[in-house]
Amino acid sequence: MSTDAQDADGEDDLRERVTNFLRRNFPQIQMHGGSAAIQHIDLETGEVSIQLGGACSGCGISPMTIQAIKSRMVKEIPEITKVHADTGMEGMGGEGGHGGGDGGMEPSFPGETTDDGESSDEGPQAPF
Repeated sequence: MSTDAQDADGEDDLRERVTNFLRRNFPQIQMHGGSAAIQHIDLETGEVSIQLGGACSGCGISPMTIQAIKSRMVKEIPEITKVHADTGMEGMGGEGGHGGGDGGMEPSFPGETTDDGESSDEGPQAPF
């Protein structure tokens, strides 16, 4: 068997274990309308890139989910040394899509309305 074939088998095995890890440890991603896709696996460096999408984009707890994925995956899957995970919103205001008003998009929630005319002292409404 050639080295390329062994690498492909190794990557397929690792990809399957990462997918199973995400399903087993983070079912809330799919339950809440989000998705987690493996973007890239580097067998030599042990780095994995995960993209959260769907409802994860703009979700207020996405940064916490990302941190949990990063810390737990390297502990549970020995071949993985580093996890890169994001929601694809990084260019729109910082990691996880949450920035300090630097021109990025603000997250929105179902049922949320904006009133550009008057300000209120009550603050933002909870999304539930």
